[in-house]
Amino acid sequence: MANHRADREAVVEKALAALDLDARCRLLAGQDMWSLPAVPEIGLASVVMSDGPIGVRGVHWSPEDPSIALPSPTALAATWDPPLARRAGQLLAQEARRKGVHVLLAPTLNLHRSPLGGRHFECYSEDPLLTGAIGAAYVTGVQEGGVAATPKHFVANDSETDRFTVDVRVSQRALHELYLAPFRTVVEQAEPWALMAAYNSVNGVTMTEHNALQNEILRARWGFDGAIVSDWTAARNTVGAAVGGLDIAMPGPQSVFGRALAEAVRAGHVPAETVERMTRHVLRLAARVGALAGAPPEVVTLPTTINGDALAHEIAQRSIVLLRNENDVLPLGKIGRIALIGQTADQPRALGGGSAQVFPPHTVAPLDGLRAVLDADTELVYAVGADPRVKIPAAKEGFQLRVQLYGSGDRLLGEHPLPEAAIEWIGEFPDGIAVGELHRVVVSGTFTPRATGTHTFAITGIGPFRLTVGDAICFDDRIVPQGDPLAAFLRPPEMPIDIELTAGQPVSVNLTHTVTTMPDVPIAFAKFSLGHQDPNIDPEALIEEAVAAAAAADVAVVIVATTPEVESESFDRASLLLPGRQDELVARVAAANPRTVVVVNSGSPVQMPWAEDVAAILLTWFPGQEGGAALADVLMGRAEPSGRLPTTWPADQDDAPVLNVTPTDGALSYAEDIYIGYRAWQQHSTAPAYWFGHGIGYTTWEYETATFAPDPEAAGALGTLTVRVRNTGDRPGRETIQTYIAHSSRPDRRLAAFAVVQAEPGETAEVAIPIPRRAAESWDETTETWVQPTTAYDLLTGRSVADIRLAIAIDLEGPHA
Repeated sequence: MANHRADREAVVEKALAALDLDARCRLLAGQDMWSLPAVPEIGLASVVMSDGPIGVRGVHWSPEDPSIALPSPTALAATWDPPLARRAGQLLAQEARRKGVHVLLAPTLNLHRSPLGGRHFECYSEDPLLTGAIGAAYVTGVQEGGVAATPKHFVANDSETDRFTVDVRVSQRALHELYLAPFRTVVEQAEPWALMAAYNSVNGVTMTEHNALQNEILRARWGFDGAIVSDWTAARNTVGAAVGGLDIAMPGPQSVFGRALAEAVRAGHVPAETVERMTRHVLRLAARVGALAGAPPEVVTLPTTINGDALAHEIAQRSIVLLRNENDVLPLGKIGRIALIGQTADQPRALGGGSAQVFPPHTVAPLDGLRAVLDADTELVYAVGADPRVKIPAAKEGFQLRVQLYGSGDRLLGEHPLPEAAIEWIGEFPDGIAVGELHRVVVSGTFTPRATGTHTFAITGIGPFRLTVGDAICFDDRIVPQGDPLAAFLRPPEMPIDIELTAGQPVSVNLTHTVTTMPDVPIAFAKFSLGHQDPNIDPEALIEEAVAAAAAADVAVVIVATTPEVESESFDRASLLLPGRQDELVARVAAANPRTVVVVNSGSPVQMPWAEDVAAILLTWFPGQEGGAALADVLMGRAEPSGRLPTTWPADQDDAPVLNVTPTDGALSYAEDIYIGYRAWQQHSTAPAYWFGHGIGYTTWEYETATFAPDPEAAGALGTLTVRVRNTGDRPGRETIQTYIAHSSRPDRRLAAFAVVQAEPGETAEVAIPIPRRAAESWDETTETWVQPTTAYDLLTGRSVADIRLAIAIDLEGPHA
């Protein structure tokens, strides 16, 4: 490996020497939305990037190019299982290679500072140690597959409100102990080949220009030798970004680098040596992923091929958290009739929106999953109950549609079947159509209504549209966005139109969109949809139908969910309440059937005012394409819900110690300092609904012994804690052993280490857990170093931060019982 590294660096230096200033600067700017330019003269291929983190979209943002969809990062963190995260990374590298992608823009290492953070489903946890452990394993897996991982968003991009411009004001202690910590873990343990700089500023300096954090800490102190890429459009100043540590400004072709950077060098504003160093980082990245001829790639032997459907199922299954299980209502086992209730039982929210979105080849709904595993003696009754969706879903049932792409003069450029009336192209149009070449997109076909009455169609998008249904022109106008253009792209406005139709009588449908471009950003993009909703059904009647089904069943399973309008990228959450009438639905179903199980399909915490009134609560997060099958396995006892909470769930939003995500005069103060998540709840007068680390499973565990062996010679560890637990239940099980550390001057508990074990009924499992030295240290702002305030600590081991089963007092000079 050392020889390969030396050989690779030699090829990088040779390629670098062959590039003049202009060629070097061109290489530091995107040539389009997702790639860097090729330089055939030096054997450099175009390096292609793609969004993640639960799938690999590739350069197409379209259902025509499907991708394996794994569960959300919160789900992966809920497994508390780094080896599983490593396998997830290997699968995503496999997907990236299939799609011609060299650089995966993931994982997201920002923290759950406030439960209102809109993008928390894309982050792992409120705890930096858990985040770093899962993130490092994920990065290792991706790069073992020969693909670069790109931890993001460096740093303190923990909320979405004014994310392009917000200045995060944070103490150096909180910055080092919390927000930088997972990045440092990933850099030191997994050595990522790239890293993404965030939009926001930190203490007055925008991150793409932050010399202190990018050059002094990330590179000089931590030893990062990869390429730093901007978040898309985050680089705003040529000189500031270059001298501040940024290497790649995306997207292109308009960029603060490229020609502008070359001019800055010639004007004496940027040293030529700086551009040389930046180009070296980019060429090294290309060499590592096999895109530089003659340079040995970092990975020669690829991991064994992974079955994507099977791994998506396993992660979804392992991530499910059982919060409550009164009278052991779960698992269901042999049962006569199940009432399955909820709109998302049939149309689940498998993944979050924004840059984390991919188009899976299929999605298993809970309704499908249960039907597949129930025997002939069990009756399954389904009722919608309450539909929480605010926007009208894309037309699908009863529609036969195609999409046609036209250039100037009505020249047909391409045509494809369209199974669902949603267009999402960003970065590249189908059929190789260039930016400026596409003039119109036409979605057309027929619709055969199932019901007579007032049908609602909806155009969701930006720009000029013309909709005809039958002989009627229903809309012919321009839809104008309001506010943030990226937010408008991710959440475009909706224009509803009511049309009277008759059941069984087909009508023609034609939606024409005239493509508009942004002169300053010549990027291929088109995002719009044609929605459809059948004649309205009385919402009260839907709930009454569900209540009746529950009353007549042996058990009622109600699935509740967030929607893209309340939990997604580009905005923070206004409330932790479930949207629509879902809380009312749960309360009324529980009143009708005491054996009510609630399944929460959300990426992050929601309020559950009915929690004490239902028999059981399961969390599935955003469970990916196999979520319904995994849920069915857990409900029926074919698998155990072994997930544990990666973040604390409040009983009420107003109880949360940290809520503020809204800047004041452009600044967001992290006034809580180091006290976020369970660290803050321990100082709080009100307890949460469910603590960090909670999860109960289907079996029981006894924590028998814990012993600590100090190792004063170890560079990064205090020593090793050995824990023995016993499965005292009647089922095989998996347990997450969690160890927290405290000392007299800092009595609040901090996660120090964890391990996952398995055992058969009656058997013991013993595990040796290294306790990292950093767990005992704090950042001293005066000396700007890590210090250890005492030698005496308590190691507290148990099932959550609030459920401690074993305590051992240790001294770094030796253990004490």
